[in-house]
Amino acid sequence: MTAGRLVAVVGPSGVGKDTVIAGLCAARPDLFRVRRAITREAAAVGEDFEALSRAEFAAAEAAGAYALSWRAHGLAYGIPAGVHGVLGAGQDAVANLSRGVLDRARSVFPGMAVLALTAGPAVLAARLAARGRESAGDVAGRLARAGAYEVAGDDVIRVSNDGPVEATVARVLAALYPDSAWRLSS
Repeated sequence: MTAGRLVAVVGPSGVGKDTVIAGLCAARPDLFRVRRAITREAAAVGEDFEALSRAEFAAAEAAGAYALSWRAHGLAYGIPAGVHGVLGAGQDAVANLSRGVLDRARSVFPGMAVLALTAGPAVLAARLAARGRESAGDVAGRLARAGAYEVAGDDVIRVSNDGPVEATVARVLAALYPDSAWRLSS
């Protein structure tokens, strides 16, 4: 049996990573969606995640609960260790990762594909403002960091998410599964 691959979705804040992931999972029910652990308030809007306090996260991390963990934007993030079982069973999985953790993720998940989403500055600003999680200063900081990381490697698939999410999902599926008949619906 061939091992599944992790599809690491990366991009600047507001690019629509979680929206695209939801679209991918809706189009491919066999694609396993990785639910991250985050030290964020459970009431935060956006992605489905496991909310943990800093102490709870540290204890889980020390106990080996995460295949991959990192810190970004003042929060701690973890990819559950159980994803190795999913991949080992031959199922592909998709996860929202931070660009700064990609090199480490590549060593943890051999054969990983990196989906690097992009969007123009005006689109990012509008999406960040609409989600209402950050102050105006935080939004400005996230926009300033949008181009801070160059995502490079033979495993990188670059897709613009400036338009309809359905078009983005169709382009991503065509790139990830070129032998399948994924087409844009008209």
